[in-house]
This record gives sequence, C-alpha cells and structure tokens, in this order.
Amino acid sequence: MNTVTLQFLGAAGTVTGSRHLLSTGDRDLLVDCGLFQGRKELRLKNWEPFPIPPKDLDAVGITHAHLDHSGYLPRLVTGGFHGLVYCSRPTADLLGILLPDAAHLQEEDAEFANKKGFSKHAKALPLYTAEDAQDALRHLRPVMHKQVVQMDNGFQFHFHNAGHILGSKFLHVTADGVRVLFTGDVGRYRASGGKPETLPDPADYLVMESTYGDRLHPKDDVRPRLAKVIQETVKQGGTVVIPAFAVERTQRLLFLIRSLMEEGQIPSVPIHIDSPMAIEAVKIFMRYSEEFDEETKAMVKRLGSPLNWPQVHFDKTVEESKQASSSRYPAIIISSSGMATGGRVLHHLAQRLPDHRNTVLFVGFQAPETRGRLICDGAGTVKIHGEEIPVRARIERFEEFSDHADYEEMLRWLESFPGAPKQVFLVHGEPEAARALEQRIEKKFGWGVHVAQPGEKVALH
Repeated sequence: MNTVTLQFLGAAGTVTGSRHLLSTGDRDLLVDCGLFQGRKELRLKNWEPFPIPPKDLDAVGITHAHLDHSGYLPRLVTGGFHGLVYCSRPTADLLGILLPDAAHLQEEDAEFANKKGFSKHAKALPLYTAEDAQDALRHLRPVMHKQVVQMDNGFQFHFHNAGHILGSKFLHVTADGVRVLFTGDVGRYRASGGKPETLPDPADYLVMESTYGDRLHPKDDVRPRLAKVIQETVKQGGTVVIPAFAVERTQRLLFLIRSLMEEGQIPSVPIHIDSPMAIEAVKIFMRYSEEFDEETKAMVKRLGSPLNWPQVHFDKTVEESKQASSSRYPAIIISSSGMATGGRVLHHLAQRLPDHRNTVLFVGFQAPETRGRLICDGAGTVKIHGEEIPVRARIERFEEFSDHADYEEMLRWLESFPGAPKQVFLVHGEPEAARALEQRIEKKFGWGVHVAQPGEKVALH
C-alpha cells in the first residue's frame, strides 16, 4: 500500500489561498484552489510556480465558490492542468460568474496601473484573463449531494453540506483506505435554521478551518444596530457604503435592508447593488430559493424577486456606478470587494471617505493589511489608486454577518463528529486564532491537534 501524504500549499498561517494536496503514490488530488489575498507578500504568492507541475494533478475538489478557495483555477489550467474539477451544482453556477469577474477585475487593475504609471513593472499584467477563466470553467464537473465519486486513480469522495454559503460542502475523501475530511469553511448555527451538516461518516483525519478560533460572534440581534446606523447617516444627509463580498453577503444584506424598510425601521432610500457579479449572483440565488430560510422565503412570496424591487438599483454599467458614486442624495451602496482590496467599491470609498456625514460599514472578516483592515483599525488615510484618501467618514464594523462559525459553533459541530479522528489539522486562520482553537479542541476532546505550517507535508497512516 502506498503512503498517503498531505501537503498544505496555502491557507496555513493565513486565511487565504486554500490549497491542500492529498497524494498517494503518483496520484494527486488538490482540495481547493484558492487565491492568496490581502497584503502584498501574500498576493505575490499567486505569481509563484505551483509546487508540482499542474499537468501531474489528477483532479481538483472545490468546497465552495469563494475566490480564496477557487480563484486560482484559471492559473492552474494555464499552467497545464487538464483534469476535472469537482464541486456542487450551485458552486459551479457561482464560479460561472466569479471567475470571469475576477479575471475582468485583474485586467482592469492592470490597465489602470499602466494608464496611471504606478506599476513597478515595465508593464502590469493580469494574473489571468477572461479567456483563461472561460477555459477553467470547461473543467467543472458538478456532483450531487452525497453522490459518491469513484475516480480511476483510486480516490473516492463525496460531499456534505457545510452551511457556509450557497453550495458550500465538506469534502470526505478516501485514499488507499485513509479517510480525510476537509471542511472548507464551516457554517454557522442560525436561528433561521441554517447549520453545518452532522456527518454520518467517520474520518481518520480532519482538515479544519480556524478563522474565528479565538473569537465569538455577537449574540445580539443585528437589526436594531444596523437600523440605527442607517437612520443616523441618512438624517445628516450622508450615504452608507457597505464593502461586501459579492456572493452570499450582498444577498443577505439586500434582504435584511429591504425588510427594515418594509417595517419602517429605516427610511426608504435608494439601494445600489454596484457589482455586476453580485447582480448575477442574485439570479443564481433565486434559482435555488428552496434553500432559503423561512423568513426569506416568506419575503420573496410577499414581495417577489429582489430583481423587481423598486428601491433597488442594480448598477451594471460603469456609467451607472459613477452616477451612484457622485450622487449627493442619501443612499445605501453595497459594492465589492468585501475587504476593499479591489473592485468598484474603491471608487465609492475614494468619493465618500473624506466626508464626515457618510458611513462606511464593514460586514465581514478583514484580513491583516487589507484596506478594509487598515480603515477598521483607525487609519487616518488610505491609499486608493495611488492617492492618499483622508478617512473622515464614520466607520462601523458588524461581525454578526460572518458566515464562518465562531469557536463555540465549531466545538458544537465537533461534538457530533462520528468518532475521534487520529489527528486534526487546523488551517485557514491567523496564527493566534489557530493556536487558540488548537488548545480548545485539545482541552474539550483530548484529540491530537496540529496547526498546519506553510508548505508542510505530513504522512497519513
């Protein structure tokens, strides 16, 4: 029997760049294929040669559509990968908009850098092009929930619901008799009914995220606080800018804000969804509306599709985006990216940050050294498109919107784990968060836990 090995090619010591290589003999399965995001030293890793020739990979399994788990796929394909990429059907649909959009943004950023002349390279180049993204999509093979996939190379796997975003899955792999469960991102236990799936199948090894391994999410209802911030901003003639991930977060915010308007909790001001990708994601979410919680199902039944709501403006074109950015009337603008690392939200921030009447409201995890993190940490200025922009707007941070389980929720999920694994490997977390979760798991369950290190390779028996 061949030795089964596991190598952590990304998301070790950081929260982005999820890439885990499971190998047995000369067979290789890559679990997740994400982009490194955040500070420059991490982003530069996307340009490094892949640790093994991509043509030698047999297949890729994707846990969910977020770019830190999927966004490197086009680069892998241009590097020579010719196998299949397995994922859920909703994930395949979302990747159909996420990857081309990511390519488009990279092409735009490269073009802007060349135009303004602030690239340090002779010519700024995109990591991959829209054509590369389309090539990558042709490798996708959707898999049904719990469908067992038996690959010719000996790997066998199936998916379970992770409860993180639409289509998110745990990936349970068997290789030469060794069972490994990859969580991807673990979802939350919500009052509306959402939760990560209890697993019926035991695993010898568990590769688990640790994003919030040292923190708890606020337990209070987010609605009163959100309504208060919006009310106060609109009252003084300001605009609320919300940097938000285009998939899942934008859709949840849209339903919540519209609900507050319907109840009279906030004024009926224009809501701008300024992200072409988020607009397409709304259409996909409506396609899978049977997965909505009961409250959202009732709202859709009562009000119809958000695509037809009169208060909501879907800004598809650059001209529409510019009009929203320059408008002097109170409004709510939801735009990506969520950490303000790129995308149209940068133009809104450049326009709105200098005015104390406006509010910038962050609703997701902010990785170290991203613009979002710098603003949240109180930076007086922030560089956007080569210019230092003063931060005078009100800054608010809501962690209640996170789709990642906190440490209590992760421990709760582990309580239902069918039997003690031989080893738990913690990934997808800053060092402090991973170490804190390591200690909590060891104390509560007495299991062996190891915080994965970048590039580390371990033998599984």
